[in-house]
Amino acid sequence: MGTSNLELLTGDDATELLATAVSTAGGELVDWAVRQVDHRPGRSTTVAYRARVRWVVGGAGAAEPQVRTETLGASLGRPGDQHVPGVLTLDDGEHEVAVWRFPGDPGLPALATAYDAEAVGTLLGDLGVPEVARGPVTLRVRAYRPTRRAVIEASTPGARVFLKVVRPEKGDELYARHALLAGAGLPVPKPLGRNADGLLVIAPLPGESMRHAVRDGGLVPAAGDVVDLLEQLPDGVTDLPHRSSWSENAAHYASVIGAALPAEAGRAAQLAAVVAGRIAGQAPKEPTHGDLYESQIMLGGDGRITGLLDVDSAGPGRRADDLACLVAHIETLSLLRGWDTERLHSLALEYAQGFAGVVDPDELFARTAGVLLSLATGPHRVQEADWPRQTSRRLDTVERWLNARPA
Repeated sequence: MGTSNLELLTGDDATELLATAVSTAGGELVDWAVRQVDHRPGRSTTVAYRARVRWVVGGAGAAEPQVRTETLGASLGRPGDQHVPGVLTLDDGEHEVAVWRFPGDPGLPALATAYDAEAVGTLLGDLGVPEVARGPVTLRVRAYRPTRRAVIEASTPGARVFLKVVRPEKGDELYARHALLAGAGLPVPKPLGRNADGLLVIAPLPGESMRHAVRDGGLVPAAGDVVDLLEQLPDGVTDLPHRSSWSENAAHYASVIGAALPAEAGRAAQLAAVVAGRIAGQAPKEPTHGDLYESQIMLGGDGRITGLLDVDSAGPGRRADDLACLVAHIETLSLLRGWDTERLHSLALEYAQGFAGVVDPDELFARTAGVLLSLATGPHRVQEADWPRQTSRRLDTVERWLNARPA
């Protein structure tokens, strides 16, 4: 009794939850590991697992066991997830947990369609994308955040598109954002069609992710080129619903860190309070991308920008937040094993110094610290082997940026 949501879904008790869900479908759980954690203290907890499951293949008398690696999911505290067909609900009298096998995500009803090659071929034909509809269609999962979003690449030898899956109530809004920005001439994926369940079909963009250039020391755009890209955002973006930015949600991310790592709860909360104090009273009045970082920018071989991805969060905000987001992500990459720490830290500073001539430098540094605080939840979310130490390192970095001053 008294087990927290986080402990229930990531500790030893999860074995019984997952084993029951798998056995109900006719399989046997071999082993499992947490792959991703989305913990919102006081609200909900959702976890994705990588599991090995033994299935019996073949008819009676000729059956042979086969072990397959699968993605499982479980959520606790999300109303409605427990009452979706195909989702197993487990109730011990204290907790009611929804458990599912990918792609049967209760929050993403279109995911089952997006991960079915035959259904995708039919859908693309219906939407007028026949060059991809002509099979065979190959599907590849590019991203998956349980109950929130997924991206599937659908391709044939001659063409490809991307299927973006969101919660149904987000579908029309996402389509409208793509249409608005594409219509204004921004290099965003062109929307090709959608269905009512939250599935959006978008065209691919030329170039390669800026993340590869950052990782490998390749050519990257100058700070001025990034600013020029954002300058192309149309004024109509400010009419879209406002979403709180990463830095504006600093207190929330501090609470996530505190719940996962109580030893750092006080420091995280204090850092969040400093961030909040420094950005207080700054009205969100400019058109922004809302989540600008290196994986969202496509580049040509010469380092020039060829595309802008993931416009889900586009809306009114602060230009400094978009620029701080890019700086913070590059700084965070400098903390990853196997990445060039010195070079990437220098690149983050180079971008910050370039952006400081466009937006208020003090605001830029404070918001960079705020985004870094949100990214400090990452080691626990993806369950790095030494996530407590890595979380503390990231909080050290937040402190450095709060104490730094623009050149």
